[in-house]
Amino acid sequence: MSQSTKQSALFEGAFGKPVHVAFDTEAQTSDAGLVLLAAADAKLGLTRALAGCLTDSRAKGQVLHSLEGVLRQRTFSIAAGYEDGNDATALRRDPALALACGSSASEAALASQASISRFENSISAEEAVLMGRELEDIALAQLRRQRRKGRRRARILVDLDPSVDEAHGTQQGVLFHGFYRSWCYLPMFGFLSFEGASSQLLFSARLRPGTSRESRGAIPLIERIVGKIRAAFGPRQGIVVRLDAGFCYPQILDALDELGVQYVVGMGSNKRLKAIAAKMLPTLRKQAANTNESARSFDEHQYRARRWNRTRRVITKAEAIPYPGRSIKDNPRHVVTSLRGRAERVYDLYCLRGDAENRIKELKRDLQIDRTSCSRFVANQVRVLMTAAAYVLYQEIRWRLRRRLGNAQVGRMMTTLVKVSARIVESTRRVVLHMPVHFAFKKDWMLAARALGARFC
Repeated sequence: MSQSTKQSALFEGAFGKPVHVAFDTEAQTSDAGLVLLAAADAKLGLTRALAGCLTDSRAKGQVLHSLEGVLRQRTFSIAAGYEDGNDATALRRDPALALACGSSASEAALASQASISRFENSISAEEAVLMGRELEDIALAQLRRQRRKGRRRARILVDLDPSVDEAHGTQQGVLFHGFYRSWCYLPMFGFLSFEGASSQLLFSARLRPGTSRESRGAIPLIERIVGKIRAAFGPRQGIVVRLDAGFCYPQILDALDELGVQYVVGMGSNKRLKAIAAKMLPTLRKQAANTNESARSFDEHQYRARRWNRTRRVITKAEAIPYPGRSIKDNPRHVVTSLRGRAERVYDLYCLRGDAENRIKELKRDLQIDRTSCSRFVANQVRVLMTAAAYVLYQEIRWRLRRRLGNAQVGRMMTTLVKVSARIVESTRRVVLHMPVHFAFKKDWMLAARALGARFC
Protein backbone atom coordinates (compact mmCIF):
# COMPACT_ATOMS: atom_id res chain seq x y z
CA MET A 1 0.00 0.00 0.00
CA SER A 2 1.04 3.57 -0.57
CA GLN A 3 2.63 5.25 2.44
CA SER A 4 2.09 8.80 1.16
CA THR A 5 0.99 11.49 3.59
CA LYS A 6 -2.78 11.62 4.06
CA GLN A 7 -4.42 14.90 3.02
CA SER A 8 -7.50 16.52 4.50
CA ALA A 9 -9.59 19.69 4.24
CA LEU A 10 -11.87 21.56 6.65
CA PHE A 11 -14.96 23.64 5.75
CA GLU A 12 -15.91 25.79 8.74
CA GLY A 13 -18.36 28.42 7.49
CA ALA A 14 -20.08 26.89 4.47
CA PHE A 15 -22.30 24.43 6.35
CA GLY A 16 -24.25 24.23 9.61
CA LYS A 17 -21.36 22.52 11.34
CA PRO A 18 -17.65 22.02 10.50
CA VAL A 19 -17.14 19.55 7.66
CA HIS A 20 -13.87 17.64 7.67
CA VAL A 21 -12.72 15.82 4.52
CA ALA A 22 -9.94 13.25 4.78
CA PHE A 23 -8.32 11.10 2.09
CA ASP A 24 -7.69 8.13 4.34
CA THR A 25 -9.71 5.20 2.95
CA GLU A 26 -7.67 2.32 1.56
CA ALA A 27 -8.86 -0.08 -1.16
CA GLN A 28 -11.44 2.36 -2.52
CA THR A 29 -11.94 3.54 -6.08
CA SER A 30 -13.93 6.19 -7.90
CA ASP A 31 -14.09 4.07 -11.09
CA ALA A 32 -15.78 0.84 -10.09
CA GLY A 33 -17.40 0.61 -13.52
CA LEU A 34 -14.05 -0.47 -14.94
CA VAL A 35 -15.18 -4.01 -14.19
CA LEU A 36 -17.90 -3.56 -16.84
CA LEU A 37 -15.31 -2.50 -19.39
CA ALA A 38 -13.20 -5.49 -18.43
CA ALA A 39 -16.20 -7.77 -18.94
CA ALA A 40 -16.85 -6.22 -22.36
CA ASP A 41 -13.20 -6.71 -23.23
CA ALA A 42 -13.42 -10.37 -22.22
CA LYS A 43 -16.47 -10.83 -24.47
CA LEU A 44 -14.73 -9.22 -27.44
CA GLY A 45 -11.20 -10.48 -26.84
CA LEU A 46 -10.16 -6.96 -27.84
CA THR A 47 -7.00 -6.19 -25.89
CA ARG A 48 -5.81 -9.79 -26.21
CA ALA A 49 -6.14 -9.60 -29.98
CA LEU A 50 -4.34 -6.26 -30.15
CA ALA A 51 -1.56 -7.48 -27.87
CA GLY A 52 -1.19 -10.53 -30.10
CA CYS A 53 0.14 -8.21 -32.80
CA LEU A 54 3.11 -7.20 -30.63
CA THR A 55 6.50 -8.85 -30.24
CA ASP A 56 8.12 -8.69 -26.82
CA SER A 57 11.87 -8.37 -27.29
CA ARG A 58 12.61 -7.56 -23.64
CA ALA A 59 14.81 -9.75 -21.46
CA LYS A 60 12.38 -12.21 -19.85
CA GLY A 61 14.05 -12.16 -16.46
CA GLN A 62 13.65 -8.39 -16.18
CA VAL A 63 10.02 -8.07 -17.29
CA LEU A 64 7.59 -6.91 -14.60
CA HIS A 65 4.58 -5.99 -16.72
CA SER A 66 3.51 -7.90 -19.83
CA LEU A 67 2.76 -6.02 -23.05
CA GLU A 68 -0.82 -7.21 -22.88
CA GLY A 69 -1.12 -5.95 -19.32
CA VAL A 70 0.26 -2.52 -20.19
CA LEU A 71 -1.96 -2.28 -23.26
CA ARG A 72 -5.01 -3.22 -21.19
CA GLN A 73 -4.08 -0.74 -18.45
CA ARG A 74 -3.67 2.09 -20.94
CA THR A 75 -6.88 1.28 -22.80
CA PHE A 76 -8.97 1.05 -19.63
CA SER A 77 -7.45 4.26 -18.29
CA ILE A 78 -8.43 6.12 -21.46
CA ALA A 79 -11.92 4.61 -21.25
CA ALA A 80 -12.24 5.94 -17.71
CA GLY A 81 -11.31 9.47 -18.79
CA TYR A 82 -7.58 9.47 -18.04
CA GLU A 83 -6.14 10.17 -21.48
CA ASP A 84 -2.59 11.10 -20.46
CA GLY A 85 0.14 8.59 -19.77
CA ASN A 86 1.14 10.80 -16.82
CA ASP A 87 -2.08 9.72 -15.10
CA ALA A 88 -0.53 6.27 -14.57
CA THR A 89 1.47 7.69 -11.67
CA ALA A 90 -1.70 8.19 -9.63
CA LEU A 91 -3.68 5.29 -11.09
CA ARG A 92 -1.19 2.45 -10.84
CA ARG A 93 -2.47 1.62 -7.35
CA ASP A 94 -6.16 2.05 -8.09
CA PRO A 95 -7.80 -1.25 -7.00
CA ALA A 96 -10.53 -1.22 -9.67
CA LEU A 97 -8.05 -0.63 -12.49
CA ALA A 98 -5.84 -3.39 -11.10
CA LEU A 99 -8.82 -5.74 -10.89
CA ALA A 100 -9.85 -4.93 -14.45
CA CYS A 101 -6.30 -5.61 -15.65
CA GLY A 102 -6.21 -9.00 -13.95
CA SER A 103 -4.01 -8.01 -10.99
CA SER A 104 -4.68 -8.25 -7.30
CA ALA A 105 -6.97 -5.46 -6.09
CA SER A 106 -5.32 -5.47 -2.68
CA GLU A 107 -1.77 -5.15 -3.95
CA ALA A 108 -2.18 -2.99 -7.04
CA ALA A 109 1.13 -2.14 -8.65
CA LEU A 110 0.48 -1.48 -12.31
CA ALA A 111 2.83 0.06 -14.86
CA SER A 112 4.22 3.50 -14.11
CA GLN A 113 4.22 6.51 -16.40
CA ALA A 114 7.74 5.66 -17.53
CA SER A 115 6.69 2.11 -18.45
CA ILE A 116 3.67 3.45 -20.34
CA SER A 117 5.87 5.84 -22.33
CA ARG A 118 8.38 3.10 -23.17
CA PHE A 119 5.53 0.86 -24.28
CA GLU A 120 4.02 3.46 -26.62
CA ASN A 121 7.39 4.18 -28.20
CA SER A 122 8.46 0.55 -28.53
CA ILE A 123 5.76 -0.47 -31.02
CA SER A 124 6.86 -0.58 -34.65
CA ALA A 125 4.94 0.72 -37.65
CA GLU A 126 4.30 -2.85 -38.82
CA GLU A 127 2.83 -3.79 -35.45
CA ALA A 128 0.62 -0.68 -35.45
CA VAL A 129 -0.70 -1.70 -38.88
CA LEU A 130 -1.53 -5.19 -37.58
CA MET A 131 -3.36 -3.67 -34.62
CA GLY A 132 -5.43 -1.63 -37.05
CA ARG A 133 -6.33 -4.81 -38.95
CA GLU A 134 -7.51 -6.42 -35.73
CA LEU A 135 -9.83 -3.48 -35.08
CA GLU A 136 -11.38 -4.07 -38.49
CA ASP A 137 -11.99 -7.75 -37.72
CA ILE A 138 -13.53 -7.00 -34.33
CA ALA A 139 -15.89 -4.40 -35.85
CA LEU A 140 -17.01 -6.97 -38.43
CA ALA A 141 -17.63 -9.52 -35.68
CA GLN A 142 -19.78 -6.95 -33.86
CA LEU A 143 -21.66 -6.24 -37.10
CA ARG A 144 -22.36 -9.94 -37.64
CA ARG A 145 -23.99 -10.17 -34.22
CA GLN A 146 -26.20 -7.22 -35.10
CA ARG A 147 -27.29 -8.94 -38.30
CA ARG A 148 -28.63 -11.90 -36.37
CA LYS A 149 -31.11 -9.51 -34.78
CA GLY A 150 -33.28 -9.15 -37.89
CA ARG A 151 -31.30 -7.31 -40.57
CA ARG A 152 -30.90 -10.12 -43.09
CA ARG A 153 -31.52 -7.97 -46.16
CA ALA A 154 -30.24 -4.60 -44.98
CA ARG A 155 -27.35 -3.06 -46.85
CA ILE A 156 -24.10 -2.37 -45.03
CA LEU A 157 -23.00 1.27 -45.02
CA VAL A 158 -19.31 2.14 -45.06
CA ASP A 159 -18.55 5.72 -43.98
CA LEU A 160 -15.15 7.37 -44.10
CA ASP A 161 -14.64 10.80 -42.59
CA PRO A 162 -11.51 12.89 -41.99
CA SER A 163 -10.95 15.19 -39.04
CA VAL A 164 -8.35 17.65 -37.81
CA ASP A 165 -6.07 17.04 -34.84
CA GLU A 166 -4.40 20.32 -33.93
CA ALA A 167 -0.93 19.90 -32.44
CA HIS A 168 0.99 22.19 -30.13
CA GLY A 169 4.51 20.87 -30.40
CA THR A 170 7.07 19.47 -32.82
CA GLN A 171 5.61 15.99 -33.22
CA GLN A 172 6.77 14.01 -36.21
CA GLY A 173 4.31 14.40 -39.10
CA VAL A 174 2.73 17.61 -37.79
CA LEU A 175 2.51 20.07 -40.68
CA PHE A 176 0.71 23.33 -41.42
CA HIS A 177 -2.63 23.02 -43.20
CA GLY A 178 -3.82 26.15 -44.96
CA PHE A 179 -7.55 25.38 -44.76
CA TYR A 180 -7.51 24.72 -41.00
CA ARG A 181 -4.87 27.42 -40.43
CA SER A 182 -3.04 25.30 -37.89
CA TRP A 183 -0.23 22.82 -37.38
CA CYS A 184 -2.00 19.49 -37.21
CA TYR A 185 -2.53 15.87 -38.08
CA LEU A 186 -5.42 14.86 -40.34
CA PRO A 187 -6.71 11.51 -39.03
CA MET A 188 -9.29 9.47 -40.95
CA PHE A 189 -12.01 7.40 -39.30
CA GLY A 190 -14.12 4.59 -40.72
CA PHE A 191 -17.51 3.34 -39.52
CA LEU A 192 -19.78 0.40 -40.40
CA SER A 193 -23.52 0.13 -39.91
CA PHE A 194 -26.62 -1.50 -41.30
CA GLU A 195 -28.95 0.75 -43.23
CA GLY A 196 -31.62 2.00 -40.86
CA ALA A 197 -29.60 1.24 -37.72
CA SER A 198 -29.06 3.98 -35.15
CA SER A 199 -25.55 2.85 -34.19
CA GLN A 200 -22.28 2.90 -36.11
CA LEU A 201 -19.24 0.75 -35.43
CA LEU A 202 -15.75 2.19 -35.55
CA PHE A 203 -13.51 -0.02 -37.69
CA SER A 204 -10.61 2.26 -38.56
CA ALA A 205 -8.72 5.13 -36.94
CA ARG A 206 -5.66 6.18 -38.88
CA LEU A 207 -3.41 9.13 -38.15
CA ARG A 208 -2.07 11.02 -41.18
CA PRO A 209 0.39 13.89 -41.68
CA GLY A 210 -1.01 17.42 -41.58
CA THR A 211 -0.81 18.11 -45.32
CA SER A 212 -2.52 14.88 -46.42
CA ARG A 213 -5.35 15.05 -48.89
CA GLU A 214 -8.64 13.89 -47.47
CA SER A 215 -8.52 10.88 -49.78
CA ARG A 216 -5.07 9.65 -48.71
CA GLY A 217 -5.24 5.94 -47.88
CA ALA A 218 -8.93 5.70 -48.78
CA ILE A 219 -8.68 3.28 -51.72
CA PRO A 220 -6.73 0.48 -49.98
CA LEU A 221 -8.93 0.85 -46.88
CA ILE A 222 -12.14 0.59 -48.92
CA GLU A 223 -10.81 -2.36 -50.93
CA ARG A 224 -9.79 -4.20 -47.76
CA ILE A 225 -12.99 -3.62 -45.79
CA VAL A 226 -15.21 -4.49 -48.79
CA GLY A 227 -13.29 -7.74 -49.19
CA LYS A 228 -13.72 -8.55 -45.51
CA ILE A 229 -17.44 -7.72 -45.61
CA ARG A 230 -17.97 -10.07 -48.54
CA ALA A 231 -15.95 -12.80 -46.85
CA ALA A 232 -18.04 -12.43 -43.69
CA PHE A 233 -21.51 -11.85 -45.20
CA GLY A 234 -21.28 -13.42 -48.64
CA PRO A 235 -20.67 -11.99 -52.13
CA ARG A 236 -24.31 -10.93 -52.53
CA GLN A 237 -24.33 -8.62 -49.50
CA GLY A 238 -25.32 -5.10 -50.49
CA ILE A 239 -22.69 -2.48 -49.67
CA VAL A 240 -23.02 1.30 -49.92
CA VAL A 241 -19.97 3.55 -49.51
CA ARG A 242 -20.71 7.13 -48.42
CA LEU A 243 -18.01 9.80 -48.71
CA ASP A 244 -17.93 13.57 -48.50
CA ALA A 245 -16.72 15.86 -51.27
CA GLY A 246 -13.09 15.63 -50.15
CA PHE A 247 -13.02 12.05 -51.48
CA CYS A 248 -14.45 12.89 -54.92
CA TYR A 249 -11.38 11.98 -56.98
CA PRO A 250 -11.59 10.04 -60.27
CA GLN A 251 -9.34 7.31 -58.88
CA ILE A 252 -11.70 6.69 -55.95
CA LEU A 253 -14.81 6.64 -58.13
CA ASP A 254 -13.10 4.23 -60.54
CA ALA A 255 -12.09 1.98 -57.62
CA LEU A 256 -15.67 1.93 -56.33
CA ASP A 257 -16.94 0.97 -59.79
CA GLU A 258 -14.36 -1.81 -60.08
CA LEU A 259 -15.32 -3.18 -56.66
CA GLY A 260 -18.95 -3.37 -57.75
CA VAL A 261 -20.29 -1.55 -54.68
CA GLN A 262 -22.90 1.16 -54.59
CA TYR A 263 -21.81 4.62 -53.54
CA VAL A 264 -22.93 8.17 -52.95
CA VAL A 265 -20.16 10.78 -52.84
CA GLY A 266 -20.37 14.52 -52.31
CA MET A 267 -19.18 16.78 -55.12
CA GLY A 268 -17.73 20.26 -55.20
CA SER A 269 -19.54 22.80 -57.32
CA ASN A 270 -18.50 24.19 -60.71
CA LYS A 271 -19.99 26.46 -63.37
CA ARG A 272 -22.14 23.77 -64.94
CA LEU A 273 -23.52 22.50 -61.64
CA LYS A 274 -24.11 26.04 -60.41
CA ALA A 275 -26.12 26.75 -63.53
CA ILE A 276 -28.33 23.73 -62.88
CA ALA A 277 -29.03 24.86 -59.31
CA ALA A 278 -29.55 28.48 -60.41
CA LYS A 279 -32.59 27.47 -62.51
CA MET A 280 -34.39 26.21 -59.41
CA LEU A 281 -33.37 28.84 -56.85
CA PRO A 282 -35.63 31.80 -57.82
CA THR A 283 -38.80 29.77 -57.25
CA LEU A 284 -37.41 28.36 -54.00
CA ARG A 285 -36.53 31.84 -52.70
CA LYS A 286 -40.10 33.00 -53.23
CA GLN A 287 -41.46 29.91 -51.53
CA ALA A 288 -39.14 30.35 -48.55
CA ALA A 289 -40.07 34.03 -48.25
CA ASN A 290 -43.81 33.23 -48.27
CA THR A 291 -43.68 30.32 -45.82
CA ASN A 292 -40.68 31.42 -43.73
CA GLU A 293 -39.46 27.82 -43.96
CA SER A 294 -36.69 26.18 -45.94
CA ALA A 295 -37.63 25.17 -49.47
CA ARG A 296 -35.70 22.66 -51.56
CA SER A 297 -35.91 20.94 -54.90
CA PHE A 298 -33.93 18.21 -56.69
CA ASP A 299 -32.67 17.64 -60.19
CA GLU A 300 -30.66 14.76 -61.59
CA HIS A 301 -28.64 14.41 -64.76
CA GLN A 302 -25.97 12.31 -66.40
CA TYR A 303 -22.67 14.09 -65.95
CA ARG A 304 -19.11 13.46 -66.97
CA ALA A 305 -16.32 15.58 -65.57
CA ARG A 306 -13.24 16.22 -67.64
CA ARG A 307 -11.12 13.64 -65.78
CA TRP A 308 -13.81 10.98 -65.45
CA ASN A 309 -13.63 7.94 -67.71
CA ARG A 310 -17.40 7.51 -67.85
CA THR A 311 -20.73 9.27 -67.34
CA ARG A 312 -22.26 9.05 -63.87
CA ARG A 313 -25.51 10.04 -62.20
CA VAL A 314 -25.27 13.38 -60.39
CA ILE A 315 -28.02 14.70 -58.11
CA THR A 316 -28.32 18.43 -57.42
CA LYS A 317 -30.20 19.74 -54.42
CA ALA A 318 -31.15 23.43 -54.54
CA GLU A 319 -32.30 24.92 -51.26
CA ALA A 320 -33.32 28.37 -49.98
CA ILE A 321 -33.02 28.92 -46.22
CA PRO A 322 -34.67 31.94 -44.52
CA TYR A 323 -33.04 33.59 -41.50
CA PRO A 324 -34.82 36.16 -39.28
CA GLY A 325 -33.58 39.66 -40.10
CA ARG A 326 -31.29 38.43 -42.87
CA SER A 327 -31.55 37.72 -46.56
CA ILE A 328 -32.45 34.23 -47.73
CA LYS A 329 -29.43 31.94 -48.05
CA ASP A 330 -28.87 29.72 -51.09
CA ASN A 331 -27.65 26.23 -50.22
CA PRO A 332 -26.98 24.13 -53.36
CA ARG A 333 -25.36 20.70 -52.94
CA HIS A 334 -24.32 17.95 -55.34
CA VAL A 335 -23.63 14.21 -55.04
CA VAL A 336 -22.47 11.61 -57.54
CA THR A 337 -23.99 8.18 -57.07
CA SER A 338 -24.48 4.73 -58.50
CA LEU A 339 -27.70 4.28 -56.51
CA ARG A 340 -31.09 4.09 -58.12
CA GLY A 341 -34.32 5.50 -56.76
CA ARG A 342 -35.77 8.94 -56.18
CA ALA A 343 -33.21 11.72 -56.05
CA GLU A 344 -34.52 13.02 -52.73
CA ARG A 345 -34.27 9.61 -51.09
CA VAL A 346 -30.71 9.08 -52.32
CA TYR A 347 -29.68 12.50 -51.08
CA ASP A 348 -31.27 11.91 -47.68
CA LEU A 349 -29.28 8.67 -47.40
CA TYR A 350 -26.14 10.68 -48.09
CA CYS A 351 -27.03 13.25 -45.43
CA LEU A 352 -27.31 10.52 -42.80
CA ARG A 353 -23.56 10.01 -43.09
CA GLY A 354 -23.29 13.12 -40.96
CA ASP A 355 -23.95 10.90 -37.95
CA ALA A 356 -20.37 9.68 -38.32
CA GLU A 357 -19.30 13.17 -37.28
CA ASN A 358 -21.13 12.65 -33.99
CA ARG A 359 -19.07 9.52 -33.41
CA ILE A 360 -15.89 11.50 -34.07
CA LYS A 361 -17.05 14.12 -31.57
CA GLU A 362 -17.36 11.35 -28.98
CA LEU A 363 -13.84 10.18 -29.77
CA LYS A 364 -12.44 13.69 -29.46
CA ARG A 365 -14.49 15.21 -26.63
CA ASP A 366 -15.13 12.21 -24.41
CA LEU A 367 -12.01 10.10 -24.98
CA GLN A 368 -9.53 12.75 -26.20
CA ILE A 369 -8.35 10.79 -29.24
CA ASP A 370 -6.54 13.94 -30.37
CA ARG A 371 -4.16 13.84 -27.37
CA THR A 372 -1.26 12.96 -29.70
CA SER A 373 1.66 14.50 -27.86
CA CYS A 374 4.34 11.84 -28.40
CA SER A 375 7.35 12.91 -30.44
CA ARG A 376 7.19 9.88 -32.78
CA PHE A 377 4.45 9.56 -35.37
CA VAL A 378 4.02 5.81 -34.81
CA ALA A 379 3.72 6.31 -31.04
CA ASN A 380 0.89 8.78 -31.66
CA GLN A 381 -0.77 6.26 -33.99
CA VAL A 382 -0.59 3.71 -31.18
CA ARG A 383 -2.31 6.21 -28.87
CA VAL A 384 -5.03 6.67 -31.47
CA LEU A 385 -5.50 2.90 -31.72
CA MET A 386 -5.74 2.46 -27.94
CA THR A 387 -8.32 5.25 -27.75
CA ALA A 388 -10.22 3.57 -30.59
CA ALA A 389 -10.10 0.33 -28.58
CA ALA A 390 -11.57 2.14 -25.58
CA TYR A 391 -14.37 3.41 -27.83
CA VAL A 392 -15.02 -0.11 -29.12
CA LEU A 393 -15.64 -1.25 -25.52
CA TYR A 394 -18.26 1.46 -25.10
CA GLN A 395 -19.95 0.66 -28.39
CA GLU A 396 -20.18 -2.97 -27.28
CA ILE A 397 -21.91 -1.93 -24.05
CA ARG A 398 -24.16 0.47 -25.97
CA TRP A 399 -25.25 -2.35 -28.27
CA ARG A 400 -25.96 -4.74 -25.40
CA LEU A 401 -28.06 -2.04 -23.69
CA ARG A 402 -29.54 -0.66 -26.91
CA ARG A 403 -33.11 -0.55 -25.55
CA ARG A 404 -32.04 1.69 -22.68
CA LEU A 405 -28.78 3.34 -23.78
CA GLY A 406 -28.99 2.91 -27.54
CA ASN A 407 -28.48 6.63 -28.17
CA ALA A 408 -26.24 7.36 -25.19
CA GLN A 409 -22.90 8.98 -25.97
CA VAL A 410 -19.63 7.86 -24.44
CA GLY A 411 -19.55 10.74 -21.97
CA ARG A 412 -22.98 9.77 -20.66
CA MET A 413 -22.02 6.10 -20.31
CA MET A 414 -18.79 7.05 -18.57
CA THR A 415 -20.78 9.04 -16.00
CA THR A 416 -23.52 6.49 -15.43
CA LEU A 417 -21.53 3.25 -15.61
CA VAL A 418 -17.87 3.90 -14.84
CA LYS A 419 -17.69 6.85 -12.46
CA VAL A 420 -19.02 5.21 -9.32
CA SER A 421 -17.25 4.92 -5.98
CA ALA A 422 -16.75 1.54 -4.35
CA ARG A 423 -14.84 -0.02 -1.50
CA ILE A 424 -13.13 -3.17 -2.70
CA VAL A 425 -12.63 -6.07 -0.32
CA GLU A 426 -10.57 -9.00 -1.54
CA SER A 427 -10.29 -12.35 0.19
CA THR A 428 -8.76 -15.65 -0.81
CA ARG A 429 -11.99 -16.80 -2.44
CA ARG A 430 -13.58 -13.67 -3.93
CA VAL A 431 -13.55 -9.91 -4.49
CA VAL A 432 -16.50 -7.78 -3.31
CA LEU A 433 -17.22 -4.25 -4.55
CA HIS A 434 -19.28 -2.31 -1.99
CA MET A 435 -21.07 0.44 -3.92
CA PRO A 436 -23.30 3.26 -2.62
CA VAL A 437 -26.86 2.26 -1.80
CA HIS A 438 -28.16 5.50 -3.32
CA PHE A 439 -26.16 5.36 -6.56
CA ALA A 440 -28.35 7.27 -9.04
CA PHE A 441 -27.72 4.94 -11.96
CA LYS A 442 -27.86 1.62 -10.14
CA LYS A 443 -30.50 0.20 -12.50
CA ASP A 444 -28.46 0.96 -15.63
CA TRP A 445 -25.34 -0.44 -13.98
CA MET A 446 -27.01 -3.71 -13.05
CA LEU A 447 -28.54 -4.10 -16.50
CA ALA A 448 -25.10 -3.59 -18.04
CA ALA A 449 -23.60 -6.14 -15.69
CA ARG A 450 -26.28 -8.67 -16.60
CA ALA A 451 -25.86 -8.01 -20.32
CA LEU A 452 -22.14 -8.72 -19.95
CA GLY A 453 -22.63 -12.07 -18.23
CA ALA A 454 -23.19 -11.31 -14.53
CA ARG A 455 -25.95 -13.10 -12.58
CA PHE A 456 -28.38 -11.40 -10.23
CA CYS A 457 -28.14 -12.86 -6.75
